Amino acid sequence: MDHWDGTPYEPQLRASHKEGIDKVGQEVGTPVIAVPGADGGQIAFFGPVVTPAPKGEDAAKLWDGTLAVASVPGFYEIKRTRTKGPDFSNL
Repeated sequence: MDHWDGTPYEPQLRASHKEGIDKVGQEVGTPVIAVPGADGGQIAFFGPVVTPAPKGEDAAKLWDGTLAVASVPGFYEIKRTRTKGPDFSNL
């Protein structure tokens, strides 16, 4: 990533990335999301990876589901193989 070296955004980008990885652990990639966990502290997960991005009520359902799984102590992961590439048609 030599193209980022020396730009005014590099320190913030690196700090933000470190903060996310410190919360979620080294065994995942990005994106990372942190939400309230079962004890009220932040719990972080890799994801969400959704395409196309949900809107409106569908987005609210996804958010509610994220909070629900985060409220279960010991919940770590749900994953399946992607069968389609990114879809940006509804942006």
